[in-house]
Amino acid sequence: MQSHFRPRFIIAILLCLLGSLCAEAQILVTGGGDPLDADSVKRDFSKPYFGLYKDNYFIFGPPVGPKPTRENTNIKFQISIAQRLTRSTLPWGTYLYLFYTQKCFWNVLENSMPMTDLNFNPGVGITKPFFVKNRYIGKMTLLIEHESNGRDSIQSRSWNRVALAANVMITKNLMVHGKIWAPIVDGMNNKDIVDYCGFCQFGFQVLSDNRRFSGGVTVVPRKHFSFNTTVDLSYRIFKKDNQFLFLQFFNGYGEGLLEYNKFHSQLRIGLLIKPKLFSDF
Repeated sequence: MQSHFRPRFIIAILLCLLGSLCAEAQILVTGGGDPLDADSVKRDFSKPYFGLYKDNYFIFGPPVGPKPTRENTNIKFQISIAQRLTRSTLPWGTYLYLFYTQKCFWNVLENSMPMTDLNFNPGVGITKPFFVKNRYIGKMTLLIEHESNGRDSIQSRSWNRVALAANVMITKNLMVHGKIWAPIVDGMNNKDIVDYCGFCQFGFQVLSDNRRFSGGVTVVPRKHFSFNTTVDLSYRIFKKDNQFLFLQFFNGYGEGLLEYNKFHSQLRIGLLIKPKLFSDF
């Protein structure tokens, strides 16, 4: 059974996005100086505040290959936040965080505009930032996360992961990232999800000197030596605002939980709100 349009739910989503945008824009405008300076980054890590975790976006577009229809042309949006849980720094310069990401697929062209898949991804983890010569070079996070779609019966999907993720800034313009996880599959209807969503992912992000252009690729190896691939491009609309024009291409399996075992390619464009430094994945 599909989940249908609810005005209050959408208003709550938009208010959350607006709050994230205002908070992040304030950091970008008032932060000043070198964004990779160790003192500046440490101040950001030391503040127990609500902030962005992964990319937050609202994008729309058709499939690549099949003829576009009302059923396969949709909106995809993601909200992702993080909250530091402790005021004091933990041993070895680490920080404890609560993470939450919500991803939705919304068929706005169909009658009643059904939300066909809604994925919930909470987690908790310990993050360790790294500095070399008074410069921020990346971080490592050990986390436990759950992902499910909140459905019942044969449409229920659920799994858990114990994961180790890392971002490393090779230069101020290039960041490489990777994540490996031990899956704990508790969903009765998705016992083979690892065959389609893998045990790990890796990729890179590039950024222009003026921080207006960025792009990247994320790859998830799956069975039979094949891959799920996400390619994204973004352009900052205004120099001092944290709003980007965003283009994303997905090819493979597992973009959403409900149809994790169905292959598709999709191209979407829309609005992106990014974390202060490079995004998490």
